[in-house]
Amino acid sequence: MKETQDLFPTRLERKLGMFERIDPVVHSEGKQRKGPLSEAELDEFERKGFLSFEGFFNEDEMAAFLDELADYENDDDLKLSEGTILEPSKQEIRSIFGIHEVSERFSRLTRDPRLLAMVQQILGGDAYIHQSRINYKPGFKGKGFDWHSDFETWHSEDGMPRMRSVSCSIILTENGEFNGPLMLVPGSHNYFVPCVGRTPENNYKESLKSQEIGVPDDASLRELMLKGDIEAPKGPVGSLVMFECNTMHGSNINMSCWPRSNLFFVYNSVENTLHDPYCGNRPRPEFLANRKDWSALKPLK
Repeated sequence: MKETQDLFPTRLERKLGMFERIDPVVHSEGKQRKGPLSEAELDEFERKGFLSFEGFFNEDEMAAFLDELADYENDDDLKLSEGTILEPSKQEIRSIFGIHEVSERFSRLTRDPRLLAMVQQILGGDAYIHQSRINYKPGFKGKGFDWHSDFETWHSEDGMPRMRSVSCSIILTENGEFNGPLMLVPGSHNYFVPCVGRTPENNYKESLKSQEIGVPDDASLRELMLKGDIEAPKGPVGSLVMFECNTMHGSNINMSCWPRSNLFFVYNSVENTLHDPYCGNRPRPEFLANRKDWSALKPLK
């Protein structure tokens, strides 16, 4: 499907200044706003672009997921899969994409009614999974993720037309001060930052290891950080961070001995399905951008 007008031009030959958001942050209105998130929490999400919940799932609930996680780290066949991204050393896993299609247990978690109700409340209706992944950071060796807006990539390389998606990050191993927790810039979701540089074909093969295209410029980042500062929600296994698709985020390398693994489910509104990539390239693979099933997720009974 082709979009006639690109409302968020990026990957340009020359720098453009960032411009203010044109889409709502919370898409539900009136009675539709009623749900598990309070008005105060919705206001915080609108203001900051994210919410955090310490111990959202208890450790007993997460035990089976942690056992499965340990199996993946020792699965040589999985390491050969295209959806598995290795660290530059080629030994440790950096990311596993499409985890909800690899595992029935993780697939069921995408439909957990506690998660799905909050997602629907923010997006103003039904959603599907655009992308899922586990990001690993082994002790001493886990590399960081540069500052970026997910929407900038999903718009340019996947054809996501508008800002109407949300990520749920579930902490699988405790996130502390020293093992590279997720960092976010409060309020940054209110500005779209165009990036410089044409997107090479198959850019994902390099960008998933070390991102160079789609990285915002230092001046824009400085302005956003001076306005909003930086926050790094931390917590035990089962904690949850929900963040808006355009919120600027990144993470440092893991210099500690403690591994850090986070699970990400990206929910996109069924009214915001993908067009052709706005960068003009071929669509990225299904494990990065779901194009085969845009049906609304139904909560587990």
